[in-house]
Amino acid sequence: MATKSAAVTASAAGTGTGRGRAKAERYDSLLHEAARLFAANGFDGVSLEDIGSAVGITGPAVYRHFSSKRALLAAILLRASEGLLAGGRRVLEADADPVQQLRDLIDFHVEFALADADVIRVHDRDLAHLSDDDRHRVRRLQSEYVDLWTGVLARLHSEGSAPDLRVRAHAGFGLINSTPYSVRALREAPEDAVVRGILADMAYAALSAR
Repeated sequence: MATKSAAVTASAAGTGTGRGRAKAERYDSLLHEAARLFAANGFDGVSLEDIGSAVGITGPAVYRHFSSKRALLAAILLRASEGLLAGGRRVLEADADPVQQLRDLIDFHVEFALADADVIRVHDRDLAHLSDDDRHRVRRLQSEYVDLWTGVLARLHSEGSAPDLRVRAHAGFGLINSTPYSVRALREAPEDAVVRGILADMAYAALSAR
């Protein structure tokens, strides 16, 4: 997942033991709370003390899991990028026609956008705070994820050039990723299902248009 300098992975914590499970849960809690705080206040507006306090530990105790605040940021963005790529690959494992694959990719990405709106905010605002190596890793993972989409779009738009298909894919991401900023008040059942349907239908209409 992250580089050695960026994070201590849950597997390395020894998740088979009670102590390992507790450490893995604390690791996940730190990622979740850090993403929430970074989204609300920006990377520079949050201290390790703030993050530690959010999960019930001191600031120095955060160093048991991450070498620095920048390493924590890297773990958030790398985990999200790896999760998107792995999830997109799973979607495309199904033997389906390109229309269904596109719909399934859209549904998958809508789920991510609504569940992880904080991570989207953090990425948009704080990616530049990563080290060069971690930023390049995030960009590479994202490029591979875009390739999954352009592969499906190429089957729908055989006349489209590679640049055209990448523009389409990024436009679809932009539509889906930007909307959670404005629908927080609606993200409760049954309104949540309505939001999902609207986003998915709009993204499909845009991406399938000739």
